[in-house]
Amino acid sequence: MIIPSQSLDRVAPLLFAFLWSTGWIAAKYSSFYAEPLSFLSVRFALAAILFFVICLIAKVPIPTDRATVLRSVFSGALMHGLYLAPLWWAIAHGVPASLSAIIAATQPLLTALAAPMMVNERLSTVQLLGILIGFCGVALAVFPKLGGQNIETVPFFALFINCIGMISVTAGTLFQKRYVISGDYRAMAAWQFVGAVLVTAPLAFALESMTLTLSFGLVAVMSWSIFGNSVISILLLLYLLRHGQASRAASLIYLVPPFAAIQALALFGEWPTLYMIIGMVIAAVGVYLVNRRPTAVGKIN
Repeated sequence: MIIPSQSLDRVAPLLFAFLWSTGWIAAKYSSFYAEPLSFLSVRFALAAILFFVICLIAKVPIPTDRATVLRSVFSGALMHGLYLAPLWWAIAHGVPASLSAIIAATQPLLTALAAPMMVNERLSTVQLLGILIGFCGVALAVFPKLGGQNIETVPFFALFINCIGMISVTAGTLFQKRYVISGDYRAMAAWQFVGAVLVTAPLAFALESMTLTLSFGLVAVMSWSIFGNSVISILLLLYLLRHGQASRAASLIYLVPPFAAIQALALFGEWPTLYMIIGMVIAAVGVYLVNRRPTAVGKIN
């Protein structure tokens, strides 16, 4: 059954934010069975193979020209490899899943600041206000954690590495919006995960033992990471980027911390602070302001 585009436009943002938030929970769970870079290398490789198989079955043309392939591979290296590798490594080295999600949620502000120069996007005053409100919410949520509340339990270097991932996905989102503007989503995703493997596999061989503990838990978290995060989430993200502004799509990241915090509480007992709760509510208001208009505002002439 084909979902009407209008229905998908309504469902896609929230579905993407929810599925994207489960990536932080998967990162936490996967640390029980494998080292982070090794897990991601296997996940990205299997996702790439799966997308190529899907393209063959659906008879989707797979681009082979050098420019298209290199652009897709490079965007995948930024949006997946250099994004998730730092985040998962940071979580495995002491950064709480909920805090990692909050740090990553600063991406929309960076995207909004860079979008006018990179992709000629112009936001309305209300949308800019929404971006700033969302950032203030994230700042309120994360500041007590970084300002001394249990900071001794969170390694500073791990927080720094976490921030590198956030910067990388911002650059990847803008590159995707500007240079990877045509082609089937499934074919683009296949090449993107090739790019992700090219980042994580060498790092895993250099820094880790490349061992995975085969168990039901590993199969379960790997399966969800592939189908929930690497297939459905990425297809939704590519759809949102192509049918809207990069800044609007990025602003959905503000909804990730609330989802991740709820899941982290339920599964790991990571209680959010009062500041985190208030900050996440404010961030959600910012997302509403950025995305309440159904059409793009326009482009700079």
